[in-house]
Amino acid sequence: MTWSFSVGRLFGSELRIHATFFLLLAWVGIETYAAAGVEAALENLGFVLALFVCVIAHEYGHALMARRYGIRTPDITLLPIGGLARLERMPVTPMHEVAVALAGPAVNVAIWAVLTGLFGADAWRGFDGGILDQLAAVNVVLALFNMIPAFPMDGGRVLRALLSLRFDRRLATGIAAGAGQAVAVAMGGWGLWTGNPVLALIGVFIFLAARAEARAVRA
Repeated sequence: MTWSFSVGRLFGSELRIHATFFLLLAWVGIETYAAAGVEAALENLGFVLALFVCVIAHEYGHALMARRYGIRTPDITLLPIGGLARLERMPVTPMHEVAVALAGPAVNVAIWAVLTGLFGADAWRGFDGGILDQLAAVNVVLALFNMIPAFPMDGGRVLRALLSLRFDRRLATGIAAGAGQAVAVAMGGWGLWTGNPVLALIGVFIFLAARAEARAVRA
């Protein structure tokens, strides 16, 4: 991916970081420093880095499950809005695609379980609690958000795979992509309405990714 660079290999996949990820860190650090000082800025940056470790683990969940079906993952790229595991091909068997899609959210559930069971974190306290509570809450949100049945979220891939059991793959992809674009428009509109640029940006990304997936399958 353009503007990304390698930081090494892990579990057979190259781990890459997109240059814009550092813009996110700079924005978080500057905003927090201006509002609450150095200590708060460092704390928030630490939380963001811990969050993206969870995102990377999510993507490796997909990669390792795909490997079980003989599908390589050449690289995983860390972006400001999440991670991207680039599979060399998508699973041909619908239920294999379901397994690969569910593996990512399953990792987030496992992280939540470890934080809760071993470290006593409480996701219900969320951002009113400590950093472990916050990480537990974020992993629950990541798992639930990714299970929205719309492309490019994992739930959209599950939806496409299940529809493929009965319908043509192009039609199944079109339905899941259409759902993704509808979610993207709603999310982007809500972000603009509430003055949340990050939410609006995520909406734009989801819309473009859903459209690209539909076009790729049609081609």
